[in-house]
Amino acid sequence: MLCRIVGAPVQDGAGRMGCDMGPSALRAAGLAQALTELGHEVEDAGAVAPGPLPPVAHENLGLKALPQVSAWTGAIAEAAYAASREAMPIFLGGDHSISAGTLSGVARRAKELGRPLFVLWLDAHPDFHTLDTTVSGNLHGVPLAYASGQKGFHGYFPDLPAAVDPARICTLGVRSVDPAEREALKLAGVTVHDMRMIDEHGIAPLLRAFLQRILAEDGMLHVSLDVDFLDPSIAPAVGTTVPGGATFREAHLVMEMLHDSGLVTSLDLVELNPFLDERGRTAILMVDLTASLMGRRIMDRPTRNH
Repeated sequence: MLCRIVGAPVQDGAGRMGCDMGPSALRAAGLAQALTELGHEVEDAGAVAPGPLPPVAHENLGLKALPQVSAWTGAIAEAAYAASREAMPIFLGGDHSISAGTLSGVARRAKELGRPLFVLWLDAHPDFHTLDTTVSGNLHGVPLAYASGQKGFHGYFPDLPAAVDPARICTLGVRSVDPAEREALKLAGVTVHDMRMIDEHGIAPLLRAFLQRILAEDGMLHVSLDVDFLDPSIAPAVGTTVPGGATFREAHLVMEMLHDSGLVTSLDLVELNPFLDERGRTAILMVDLTASLMGRRIMDRPTRNH
């Protein structure tokens, strides 16, 4: 398989600096080498650069860096559309606001191919705020709402060429949801599997049911992996830590099941802040998880010296 790596060094959507170093850290942790060792062809498309800042202002005065995130979204959407041509794009964030662009781009590609796009959102947060409902003003909290065509983005973010059907979105590992998001998710029909559901039912049955839906509809699957999906004890390099996240084995099981399904067509790796890492352990874990998604088996696990 041809894997096309696209860097999106965005930190404007986050509440602290450092995410712009994420793509470099993932490259330094051996992402391309891991993919090559699994037999994939790797093409590194470099980094996206934002276009001119649009003259946008919003009545929610708490919004931070709206022109910057809007500009990034347009540029990333074009890059994602181009990268998804005859390849599996792997987008290296940057904060989770990059997914406003990545989802827009791959949804456009899926529409052209006449196939439905599904989204697996691996995150402690659903990122389903609109520009009106966000309290923090940090725009890494809005990409899933924007990409699924929720109201309030017209005139502020680029127009969507194709919106993702909210009924084809599954959030997995959620454990921090604001009241406005909770109501919006329910009204939109998004499938929400929080950590309690994972505790009660196990992560495999929940994911398996979603994958069966995708297979039945001959869908394409975009996976968006946020560092804070993982428990902070194993992945400290994120500015939005929430205790009680996915364990090492739960995370690898998800990736192994995704590989077995053969359904994944694009991937985000987001919110890695190397400034908060410990000797690169989070970057290495994100690369290892990507390797699991791309075919590394349990029997192939490398032994690491520390």
